Amino acid sequence: MEAILDPQKQYTYADYLTWLDDKRRELINGFVNMMSAPKIKHQEISMNLSGALFIIVKKNKGKCKVYPAPFDVRLPKNGEKDDNQIYTVVQPDICIVCDPAKLEDERGCLGAPDFIAEIQSPSTAKYDLHEKFMLYETVGVREYWVVFPYDKSIMQFVLQPDGKYDNGTLYETGKIPVTIFDGIEIDLNDIF
Repeated sequence: MEAILDPQKQYTYADYLTWLDDKRRELINGFVNMMSAPKIKHQEISMNLSGALFIIVKKNKGKCKVYPAPFDVRLPKNGEKDDNQIYTVVQPDICIVCDPAKLEDERGCLGAPDFIAEIQSPSTAKYDLHEKFMLYETVGVREYWVVFPYDKSIMQFVLQPDGKYDNGTLYETGKIPVTIFDGIEIDLNDIF
């Protein structure tokens, strides 16, 4: 049965867990953002990038894990763990989590991943470049990629010591460094 939600009401992760329909949603500060099913090009890029990141992590035998969507990432403001006190839950297209303590339960990640990639669609452009940018910067996601499928480019933002993202670097050709790992790059041709 489809959950009937009030767009003016703030919800918690506890509420989110009760919505048993097949709709994809995120909560940003308690407010619901509906998500649509991705297009073929989006999914192809997601698979290519997830695969490349998975190979990097596996070769480096590190403690990091790669998770493609749908995968819940709970972002508490002050380290809360109680479902009734968490108001932000996102489903990034791809994330990397290097702290095993953030993966202690089976419901996804609790806390900021180290890396997030969001693959743009016309309907998510403003959301990914504004709301999610500010959210990921605030919670401390170390590296944020915005992938532009039709331009075949990636904008990379790296968190600086002051807790703010840099101005971003646009990659249209060649290799893009994965800054959460030393000396690791991914060729854009392997993504697009």
